Order: sequence, then structure tokens, then C-alpha cells
Amino acid sequence: MSAPPVALSLRALGLGDLLTAVPALRAIAAGHPRHRHVVACPHALRPLVLLTGAVDEVVEAQPLRPFRHAPPDLAFNLHGRGPESHAVLRSLRPGRLIAFGCGGPPAPAWREEEHEIDRWCRLLRENGIAADRTLLHLDCPEGDAGTPANATVIHPGAASMARRWPAERFAAVARNELAAGRAVVITGSPDERQLADTVADLAGAPPSAVAAGRTDLLRLMRIVATAGRVVCGDTGVAHLATALRTPSVVIFGPVSPGKWGPPPRPWHEVLWAGSTGDPHADEPDAGLLQIEVEQVVRALQRLPSLAEARSFAAHGAG
Repeated sequence: MSAPPVALSLRALGLGDLLTAVPALRAIAAGHPRHRHVVACPHALRPLVLLTGAVDEVVEAQPLRPFRHAPPDLAFNLHGRGPESHAVLRSLRPGRLIAFGCGGPPAPAWREEEHEIDRWCRLLRENGIAADRTLLHLDCPEGDAGTPANATVIHPGAASMARRWPAERFAAVARNELAAGRAVVITGSPDERQLADTVADLAGAPPSAVAAGRTDLLRLMRIVATAGRVVCGDTGVAHLATALRTPSVVIFGPVSPGKWGPPPRPWHEVLWAGSTGDPHADEPDAGLLQIEVEQVVRALQRLPSLAEARSFAAHGAG
């Protein structure tokens, strides 16, 4: 019996990037049911990729670096506009490459202001593959989160300083949540442990509230899935809250939520001053700093409960 044909998708980026591509990954699997669907991405994201139910295999890949794989029948560039990412896939000698054009037609054109979810769905639709941007949901993996249920998750970190709301403001929000009788869990990567400790200290939260540096990806998902609400900047945890249907307040700075924000659902609040800037700058964006603690507190008060959010979702609200 011959091996099935292979469709390989490249998305060698971070957590939030992968989550915004979930509808496209599901569309590829549905559009090519006889193909073995392989995704090339960082190894740390493998558990999440497999939770989509649309992927058969994950191969290790880093941004714009060549990786080894037998020539696929189809290759999908869900990484970027090229030419570097195109070259990575062409080096595998695919039967067909589906990608945005970097030198003009006939390939689909890149639209700079397009929402990241819509970008990849449109690439597929313009190549004859139906794609539904609403298929973002992931089921939480089984297991104990190790944190209080219905807690408020505070995630103060971000990939760049430009997107990082000040620690003292996150701490003020955490202090308000503690005063309201809600448990607080402060998350982050191992590199963000010191930041998380600072937020906990300023908020008067116990050391046990700090989960930063102590979680793998699946445990982080469980923490977000069982949280009552999430407060974070424009970072991967915001997309986890979207995928898991957990109420959230997302604080945007240099990048418009029109490009990376959650879908319009009653359990997601977006705060943005309306200005854009350099997302890779070494200091917090001026627009981000216009968002005050009281705005975040009021947004948290407007959020429905986790149970209400799940009920909205069950009745077709996303």
C-alpha cells in the first residue's frame, strides 16, 4: 500500500502566531483529507499543534532556517510573505507551493493591514480551499492546573518592551483583584520570572501566586482554561484566552487590535489608545502608556463570568 500524499505547512513562529493560524490549519486538513498533514514549527509548540485535531505530524523548524523533510506534494507557506520563507520551502522541492506573492501576480497579494487570522484564510480561499476564520477553539488538555479555579491570570510579559504595560500597573490591577476576594495567578516564561516576582511583590500577592517559569505549555493552557479572567498585553496568552474561551482584557499598544486582536465576542475586552508605533522598540509604546489602571479595572468589571462565556459559546456566540 502506497504512503499517503503529504501536505506540509510552515509556521515556525511563536505561540500567538500559531494560534492565529489554527483556522487555516483546519482548512488545509479538511480540504485535503487524503493527505498526511505535517506542520513545521518550534518543538515547544508540538502539544498545541496536535490539539487542533488537524495535524498528523510535527517537525522541528525555527524561523527562516532550513529543515529536513522529504519532498511534500503540497507546501503551504503560513509563515510570511517571502522571499526567505519561500526559499525554505522551495528547498524541499514540493510538488506545489501555495504562498503569497513576493514578486507580483499571479500569487495572492499580501495586505499589510489585514488581520492575521484572515490573512491565512484568504490565502487558502484564493487557492480554492474553503476556510472559516471562526474555527479558533481548542479543547483544554486533561490534567490539574495546580492553581485556584476562577482565578485572575495576570500575564505582564511580552515579546518586546514596546508591548509591555508597566509592572506597577499590572500590580495595581492584581491588588484590586485580591481586594475583591479573587485569587491571582501571575504567569510568564522562565525569562519573565523576575518580572512576575516584581508584580507579586508590588501587589502583596503570596509567592505561591507566581506560576511564571514553572509551567510547560499544556499546564499554561490548563491555568488559562480554568481561570475566571485573563489580563495581558498583545501576546500569546491573549490568543490562548481566545482559543479556550476564557474572558479576557487585552491591552494593546503599538499594534492595532484590528491586526492581532481577539474576535468580537462579549467575553473579550480590548483596550487601545488608537495610535500605532514600533512594535520592537526598547521602551513601552506611548499609546500603551495612555491606558490607565482604572480602565483595566472597569473592563474587568464588564466581563461575564467564565460560566457565562462558555454558555454564550455553546449558543453560537463564538
